[in-house]
Amino acid sequence: MARIEAEVGKPQGGFVKWIDDRFPMTSTLKYHVTEYYASKNFNMWYVFGVLAFVVLAIQLLTGIFLTMNYKPAAADAFASVEYIMRDVEWGWLIRYMHSTGASFFFIVVYLHMYRALLYGSYKKPRELIWLIGMLIFLVLMAEAFAGYLLPWGQMSYWGAQVIISLFGAIPWVGDALVEIIRGDYSISDITLNRFFALHVILLPLVLIGLVFVHIVALHEVGSNNPDGIDIKKNKDASGKPVDGVAFHPYHTSKDLVAIIIFLMIFSAVVFFAPDMGGYFLEHANFEPANLTATPEHIAPVWYFTPFYAILRAVPDKLWGFILFVTAVLLPVFLPWLDRSRVRSIRYRGWIYKSALAVFTVTFLILGWLGTMPADGLYVLMARIFSVLYFAFFLLMPYYTAIDKTKPVPDRVVYHG
Repeated sequence: MARIEAEVGKPQGGFVKWIDDRFPMTSTLKYHVTEYYASKNFNMWYVFGVLAFVVLAIQLLTGIFLTMNYKPAAADAFASVEYIMRDVEWGWLIRYMHSTGASFFFIVVYLHMYRALLYGSYKKPRELIWLIGMLIFLVLMAEAFAGYLLPWGQMSYWGAQVIISLFGAIPWVGDALVEIIRGDYSISDITLNRFFALHVILLPLVLIGLVFVHIVALHEVGSNNPDGIDIKKNKDASGKPVDGVAFHPYHTSKDLVAIIIFLMIFSAVVFFAPDMGGYFLEHANFEPANLTATPEHIAPVWYFTPFYAILRAVPDKLWGFILFVTAVLLPVFLPWLDRSRVRSIRYRGWIYKSALAVFTVTFLILGWLGTMPADGLYVLMARIFSVLYFAFFLLMPYYTAIDKTKPVPDRVVYHG
């Protein structure tokens, strides 16, 4: 009798079982981490997804501390940023981590998207993953633009003035839409409050939700790999992919190395070049917003400049706005524009490889042109490279269909 009572009172699995009985913790970890099988031939291009997650965490944490001392009022915003930089303990470090993190966020996201162009990660059955990823990119652009206004410096104010006024080019509803965005007849205190609410509450919540859905969708169909082969089609007797390894510990250990290297580079920039010569933090933004004095040259932060160069390449405001929006949205349609029979660039022909090389150079040059004055040779170059940018996407159904491809192996190829 005493033995039976002892068995009844004995803990069945301890604290972990107590949680599992009320929340699927162990099964979730198994499905998404320890028993999620990914290809064994991942290379360096496959670390930028986890690095984007690391930067997101940095931005959220530093943003929380910044809001503790920031005042979203036109009369106090710039002074509160200066207070954070000069008087708040470690405030300068938190602010530089946040501003540097914004640029690094776009660096890793752009490289993450470029990986998709290299290995066809947007092709069937991963179209939905790509669409969710593009939504993340659009929300990230909105989040960055909203945060760009908050320091209330010269470039913050006048940059927002230029971008918001673009919506006025939309026929019939443009003026009303601009007034709704500003909340006033001009950029003012209420505009700053609206953008503050978007930047610290709405857009981060949407971003976190989309990242969660993105990961769930990815783990449902499985990760792509440098060979563009679905490893789920070749399984052993136990039902595990023969060309896959458990995400943890095999890929998490490699990701940890990438994270350490990334944080070393990130720290070097934060401590030694936080403004990166005016590209991460514009020099004009160290001056308070002056409604009566326009900066000599208005240009957005570097991660918007490729699209800004396309916008300025057209003298007509409406057509410039249309091309700007089209340039941002065209990558959304990649799953249907790409008619190639293979995914990976390893097995594509010279036509796609040449087109991607030209596109890479084009995007980088457009980014540089977006920082230059909109006159003379710069405008001509912007028009030429804008044509090349759109040609990459609009001609893709034709050159990917005729491009000669190599045979794709049945099993993934590991290049040590």
